[in-house]
Amino acid sequence: MDAVHIKVHGHVQGVFFRANTQDYARRLDLKGWVRNLGDGSVEIVAEGDRDNLEQMLEWCHEGPSAAHVSEVEHEWVENKGKFTDFRIRY
Repeated sequence: MDAVHIKVHGHVQGVFFRANTQDYARRLDLKGWVRNLGDGSVEIVAEGDRDNLEQMLEWCHEGPSAAHVSEVEHEWVENKGKFTDFRIRY
C-alpha cells in the first residue's frame, strides 16, 4: 500500500470537486481525505493500492466537468494506514 499527497489548482472550488473526489476515491477503495484550502486549491491525501492512487492522480487533472484544473502537484508519501474511509474535511 502507498500514499499520495495531492494539491489541485485552478477553478476547483464551488464545482463539487470535493464530493466527486470522495465518490471516486471510494470506488477505488482509497482511504484519506479531501479539503478546500484558503488559496482556492483543493488538497487530497489518499492511501491505497498504487494503481488506484495513480488513477486518482490522473482523474485530478480533469476533475468534475465544471472544474478547470490548471496544475496538479503531488508527492508520494509514507502510508501510515491511519484512515478507515475517504472523507471530506471542512
